[in-house]
Amino acid sequence: MKKILLIMLVFLTSTLCAGDLNLWKNSTLNKIVQRGELRVGLDPGYMPFEMKDKKGRLIGYDIDIARIMAREMGVKLKIVPTGFGGIIAGLLTDKFDIIIAGMTITQKRNLKVNFSDSYLVIGQTVLINNKFANEIKDAKQLDDKKYIITAKLGQTGEIVARKFFKNAKINTFDTEVEAVSEVLNGNATAFVNDKPYNSIFMASKGKGRLVHLDKPLTYEPLAFAIKKGDPDFLNWLNNFLKQIKEDKLVDTYDKLYKKWFVNTNWLKRVQ
Repeated sequence: MKKILLIMLVFLTSTLCAGDLNLWKNSTLNKIVQRGELRVGLDPGYMPFEMKDKKGRLIGYDIDIARIMAREMGVKLKIVPTGFGGIIAGLLTDKFDIIIAGMTITQKRNLKVNFSDSYLVIGQTVLINNKFANEIKDAKQLDDKKYIITAKLGQTGEIVARKFFKNAKINTFDTEVEAVSEVLNGNATAFVNDKPYNSIFMASKGKGRLVHLDKPLTYEPLAFAIKKGDPDFLNWLNNFLKQIKEDKLVDTYDKLYKKWFVNTNWLKRVQ
């Protein structure tokens, strides 16, 4: 009887070890290391996370995070520009290994992908055309059929606009620039987007033309998105985040935040 139990234990242990090896073999992290290249999906045009400078080079907070990530993996970085509306589909069809695109964790998205720990927390705010400054003092007032609200297609701004302003007309666009331009040009009342983007847009182009209702409507943790069923990759990403956040000797996280969200000198480099 003892001999049978021993054989069963050996068999079970061997099976579990083989399963662990197969899990690692199929891990995206292992494939990245073997390939020597980290492929990152993002949507350029989202200040200050990812955008093009005047020479057409990609710069931004997420770009810097991706570069540091690739360096720590010991591999090259490949950016794969992808429209935000199809970015999850791109990940699931293996066009890239990870989404680093200022993506908010939502329960709906979490059904399709797994998220890392949050690397930044933001909220949605509203920019309104200056001609409505005396009429609209609070975002709640926008929930009226006489108002037109714009947002970028597929982003959290669209989700929030449809949730909070059910009586208003919601128009979506492929880019933030198109959506906010409708408000600048007087074709729409308000634009809903992440607070960092709205704050920077106000500083660069909105003065005297827009009003920023800057009280966040939502609590939104941003995170990296990866395919489901990959605990090794998720473990590495969470440890990577903890390291850059907590290592005060190097101070990587705080330096990046100040570079892109406090200091706005980079605006001179952007198209």
